Amino acid sequence: MLCSDPLYRYVRSRLQPRFEFVDDLVQDVFLTAWRSLPQYRGQSPLKSWLLGIARHKVEDHYRDRLRDLALPEDAPETIPEPGPGADSVLDQARSAAATTAILDALPEPYRLVLLWRYWEQRSAEEMATLTGKTPKAIERLLSRARHEFRQQWLSQSQEAAR
Repeated sequence: MLCSDPLYRYVRSRLQPRFEFVDDLVQDVFLTAWRSLPQYRGQSPLKSWLLGIARHKVEDHYRDRLRDLALPEDAPETIPEPGPGADSVLDQARSAAATTAILDALPEPYRLVLLWRYWEQRSAEEMATLTGKTPKAIERLLSRARHEFRQQWLSQSQEAAR
């Protein structure tokens, strides 16, 4: 199918580095498209329609993953081999873990708006269109979400420094 390669690339790019979910998500997109085929009006190319379904499936995937995310407290951390760049790798891993923990602790609207803005790289106008809110309302929500994220980041940093 002409649309499968762009669809696969799109889903893969949105799920990196967690590629183990790509095949399942692409299959889910095609199943949803098959079931929704009677609603396809042909006003846009089939590829665009499928990519729209994929975009929603990726958003659902992250929403579900964030909701179900439980970080094991007693799991051993993987430590890179000593050598050049090991400190950088550790710093990146710590930052990623802190970011995940903070996102998990944020209220769902804050979490989703930050993921849409920074992971999906959506504009406030796009988010407003998708949610039925005004762009100003989305900008205010983004501002509150950034503020809350920043406060929790600083709080974690201060605790780590003690």
